[in-house]
Amino acid sequence: MSAFPGPLPASNEPTGAPASHRIELQGVSSGYHGRKVLEGISFVVEEPAIYVVLGPNGAGKTTLFRTLAGILEPYTGTVRIDGIDIGREESRTRLQYLSHIDGIPDGLRVDEALRFYATVEGVGPAEVDRVVQLLGIEELRPKFFSELSQGQKKRVSIARVFLQERAIYLLDEPTSNLDPKLAREIRDLVLRLSQNHLVLYSSHNLFEAKEIGKYVLAIRDGKLGYFGLLSELRPAKYVIGIRAEGAEGILSPASKKGDYYLQELSGPEEVPRLVQELIAKGVQIREVKEMENPLEDLFT
Repeated sequence: MSAFPGPLPASNEPTGAPASHRIELQGVSSGYHGRKVLEGISFVVEEPAIYVVLGPNGAGKTTLFRTLAGILEPYTGTVRIDGIDIGREESRTRLQYLSHIDGIPDGLRVDEALRFYATVEGVGPAEVDRVVQLLGIEELRPKFFSELSQGQKKRVSIARVFLQERAIYLLDEPTSNLDPKLAREIRDLVLRLSQNHLVLYSSHNLFEAKEIGKYVLAIRDGKLGYFGLLSELRPAKYVIGIRAEGAEGILSPASKKGDYYLQELSGPEEVPRLVQELIAKGVQIREVKEMENPLEDLFT
């Protein structure tokens, strides 16, 4: 049974076309205790979609999220949500932030914690029941947060984020410490959410990022190295893997990695020609897949 038996949070926006929302950063430098982590960051996002934030550890991804959430005040530049400066409470109430660090006190039971945050968000007990069902955490309600596994803590933290719907979601590594099945369900939920919301989503899983992202923001050494459509990225090498029978003597065994024969091509447009040639030679092709991820060049 799916961990998400219910619908997405009910929208307060009118039905029809998604409402227009906007995040704008202009020349933002930010950091901790006077030390800059981000420097000169400028971008605008306004299309409902998933914007994947990539970068190696220490690049500034979490600093970016904390600055967008209004937790860190920029040293220079401006952050605006729907044209309103992030320093004003009105702008911060338009977004929800999931930190990569669990922010729920260990001494609270799960049910107590969710009811407390529901009060803070201005919603009632029915919303607690809804997110508990949405995340499949009914059995965790009487347990202390300190008793939970890392995966269970992540599910409770995500439940807290969905207590109150916002226009914008900042999700810092939402699937870390989750088993593959639950991670898949979280990704499906976020994909549905992104149809009508702005979602900034950081991840260390490059294949996950490629699967769900429409746009990519790549941060390196505190600066924005790339911002654009994921579909426009191309890896430095285009390598496909072919799982096939009857390829002995046709495809080199030296190119084999596991069950796949690796073939480097100039681009995806060459795949149909190669497949046709192999079939004509009697090769029974079982699967063809890309083996290189274009995001790797941005991440490293």
